[in-house]
Amino acid sequence: MFLFCNPPASLNTHLVHEKDQFDNLEKHTQWGIEFVEKYTKFVKERSEIETSYAKQIRNLSKKYQPKKNSREEDESKYTFCRAFVTSLNELNDYAGQHEVIAENLTSQIISELSRYLQELKSERKSHFHDGRKAQQHIESSWKQLEVCKRRFERDCKEADRAQQYFERMDADINVTKADVEKARQHAQSRHQMASDSKSDYSSYLQKFNQEQNEHYFNVIPNIFQKLQDMEEKRIDRIGVCMKTFADVDRQVLPIVGKCLDGMTKAAESIEPKTDSKQVVESYKSGFEPPGDVEFEDYGQAMKRTASDTSLTSSREAKEKPVGKSKGKLWPFIKNKNKGSGQEDFSHLPPEQRRKKLQGKIDELNKDIQKEMDQRDALTKMKDVYVKNPQMGDPASVDPRLSEIAQNIEKLQFEAQKFEGWLAEVEERMPSKSDTNRRSGLYETQNNSTVSNNSTVSNNSTVSNNCAQDRESPDGSYTEEQNSETQVKVNINPVLPTSSTPEFDDEFDDDETLPTIGTCKALYPFEGHNEGTIAVAEGELLYVIEEDKGDGWTRVRRNEDEEGYVPSSYVEVFLETNAKGAMTYI
Repeated sequence: MFLFCNPPASLNTHLVHEKDQFDNLEKHTQWGIEFVEKYTKFVKERSEIETSYAKQIRNLSKKYQPKKNSREEDESKYTFCRAFVTSLNELNDYAGQHEVIAENLTSQIISELSRYLQELKSERKSHFHDGRKAQQHIESSWKQLEVCKRRFERDCKEADRAQQYFERMDADINVTKADVEKARQHAQSRHQMASDSKSDYSSYLQKFNQEQNEHYFNVIPNIFQKLQDMEEKRIDRIGVCMKTFADVDRQVLPIVGKCLDGMTKAAESIEPKTDSKQVVESYKSGFEPPGDVEFEDYGQAMKRTASDTSLTSSREAKEKPVGKSKGKLWPFIKNKNKGSGQEDFSHLPPEQRRKKLQGKIDELNKDIQKEMDQRDALTKMKDVYVKNPQMGDPASVDPRLSEIAQNIEKLQFEAQKFEGWLAEVEERMPSKSDTNRRSGLYETQNNSTVSNNSTVSNNSTVSNNCAQDRESPDGSYTEEQNSETQVKVNINPVLPTSSTPEFDDEFDDDETLPTIGTCKALYPFEGHNEGTIAVAEGELLYVIEEDKGDGWTRVRRNEDEEGYVPSSYVEVFLETNAKGAMTYI
C-alpha cells in the first residue's frame, strides 16, 4: 500500500517525496492510535454504566426485601408476597449479570486495548525512527557523492589548465628548458590528481548506487510494509474488540433469560384462592353463628294509655335535651399509655387466642430445645475434662450448667402455663350443637316473657363508680373515677317487653336505661376492672346498652348490679321493637 513502483529520476525530488510520505503516514498512524484510545474510553464508560446500573438494581432489590422482626415476615404466607420476594431475588441475580458484563468488558477489552496501545505506540515509534535514520543515511551518502563529484570536476579542470600551460611553455622558444620541465611535471601532477579523483568518484558512485538501491528497494519498502502490517493489525484488533463487545452481552443472555423465566414462574405461582383462605384462617374468631331469631308476640303489650303511644309524647321525648353529667361512663376510650394485650391473650376471640397461645408454646419449645442442646454440649465437654484433666477443669462448666438448668426450668414452667391456657380455650370452644341449645333456651325465655303480662316496677338507685378512660378487653385502663351516678332502673322480674325511648352514649343522671334485650355468657369473665361486672359461663343477663364498636356491652343482672362485659364473651338477643337497637351482633 505504501510501496513505490519505481524510484523517481531525480534523487532530490524523491527525497522530498519520501519525506512527505513519512509525514502522511505519521499523521495517519497517530490518528489510528487516537481512534483506539477513543474506543477504549467508549468501552470504559459502558462498563461504568453497567456497574452503576447493577448497583442501583441491587439497592432497589435490597430496599424492598422483607425486613426481619416486622409485619412483612407474616406476609410471607401469602403466595403473592412470596412471588414478589422471588422476583426481587431474580432481579438481584439479573443485576449480577450486568456486573459480569462490566467485568468482562474491563478484562477482555479495556485491559487488552490499554496494553496493546502501549505496544502500538512503541512499534510505531521504532518504525518511524528506522525510516528517518535510513533517510538521513541516504542523504548523507548523496552529499558525500556530490563532494567527490565536485572534487573530480575541479581536478579535471586543473589538469586541463596545467596541460595547456605546459603546451604554451613548450612552444615558446624564449622559455628555458627548466621552466618547460617544471610545467610538464606540474601538468603530470594535475593529471594524476584528476585520475585519483576520478577513481574515488567512480568507486563512491558505485557504492552510492548500491546503497540507493538498497534504500529504495529494501529498507524503505520494508519499513513501509511494517507500517502497513501494523495498521492492519490495529484495524483487526479493533474488529475483534467490537465482536467481543457484542459477545459479552450475548454470553449473559441465557442467564438473564432464566432470571426473567423465574419472575414469570413466580407470577404464575400466585394463587388468589389460597391467599383468601389464609386471610380467613388468620382472622376467623371461632364463634359459631347465632341461632334463628324467634318471633316474639307483643300483642298483649299493646294495652297502653294514649300518652304512652301518642305522637305528641314521642315528639316531646325526642325534643327533650339530654343533659351532660359528670357521672357518665366512658369505658371505650383507649389509654395509649398502657400496654397492649394480656399475657394469656384473653382479650382475643377464642380462635385467635388459640393460635397465639399455640405460637407462644412453639416458641418456648424451641427455646427449651436450644437450651437442652447447649446443656448436652457442655455435659460432653465436662466428660472430656473429667477423662482428660489436662484439657480443662470440669468444675469450670458447672456454673453454666446450673444457669442452663434454671433457664430450662423457667421455660418449661412458662410452657406449662401457656399449655394450660390453651387446653382451657380448646375446652371452651363452642361447637355447632351449642347453637340449637341457645335457640331453644331463648325460645323458652320468650314464652315466659309473653305469659307475664303484669309488670312490677321497682325503683332503685345504683351507684356506679367506673373508669373514665378504659381500654377494651385487654384490661388496661386509667384509675380515674367519676362521681357516683344515680340511675333509676325499672326491673321486670322475667324480661322487659315495653318499648324503650331512644338513647345516646351520654345520658342524664336521672335518666333510666331501659332493657333492650338479653344475653347469655359464653365464657366466664371475672370483671376486676372498675365499671365491669363479673359473669359466669351460661349466665343469663339483661342488655341495657349494646356494643358501640369498642368491644364492650353493658348488661344488668338485677336492680343493684350492672356493668360492662366483653362483647365476644356473650351471645346477645336484642328485642326487635327496641328503639336504637342495632341489627347486627
